[in-house]
Amino acid sequence: MKKLSVGDRIFTIIAYIILIVVTCIVLYPLVYVLSASLSNPEMILKGKVWLFPKDITFQAYKEVFQNDKIMIGYKNTIIYTVVGTAINLALSTMIAYPLSRKDFLGRGAITAFLVFTMFFSGGMIPTYLLVKDLGMVNTIWAIVIPNAVSVYNVIIMRTFFQNIPEEIRESASIDGCSNITFLMRILLPLSMPIIAVMTLFYGVAHWNAFFDALIYLSDSQKYPLQLFLRQMLIQDNMADMGSLGEGEYVKYLEGLKYSVVVVASLPMLILYPLLQKYFVKGVMIGSLKG
Repeated sequence: MKKLSVGDRIFTIIAYIILIVVTCIVLYPLVYVLSASLSNPEMILKGKVWLFPKDITFQAYKEVFQNDKIMIGYKNTIIYTVVGTAINLALSTMIAYPLSRKDFLGRGAITAFLVFTMFFSGGMIPTYLLVKDLGMVNTIWAIVIPNAVSVYNVIIMRTFFQNIPEEIRESASIDGCSNITFLMRILLPLSMPIIAVMTLFYGVAHWNAFFDALIYLSDSQKYPLQLFLRQMLIQDNMADMGSLGEGEYVKYLEGLKYSVVVVASLPMLILYPLLQKYFVKGVMIGSLKG
């Protein structure tokens, strides 16, 4: 084993220190939110919760799963994420595959047109008017259609497809394989890393989205979970005070908001480790031109 020089050792120590500090900075908010969701709201309001739970209680989680608005938002978010991600993947693949083919006439001009849209857009008001004229306001389509394709992700997918050897397509073509058959039976199975990465990118974007719902949805029965969470954190109107006093109402909201954050974040925290083995490979290959 090669002996490290003094400079290499110092660099390694500094790198580890920086990584440890960054890790702590990233993990602390997650640990705090989890601890706060399991703590008595009084302990939170008194500032006694900073790392570990105090006076552990699961009452906040019980309130979350008994709250009809939150459950409706959870169901809607799952629907928007599944449907939206499926549309994103289908359209992105159908755009990226032809652009990756060297024999596709005009691919350079089309790519330039797509890249142009990354820097210039019609703006929020024209987009709203278009969605309204198409009759999509207050429907699921207003959430999943306007952002159906990300040009950045299309470029990553195109570059990944370009790195797959051309000899594979030529061999399939000799055997009588059509373009659609090659795409469905050969190219996509070989492209699972980039498909997994795109699923994560699009899925997280849909799961965390609230702005489009804020603009296009007026029926609270169609609100996603993130919009209910926004109302709770900003407007404090998730709960009806009813017989609760002001102090009890504040405690109720304090415990509820942390538990909702945990419940809302949990699916994405579970999804990432499942796709992690594809993540680095997909991004690295998709970002390098072969």
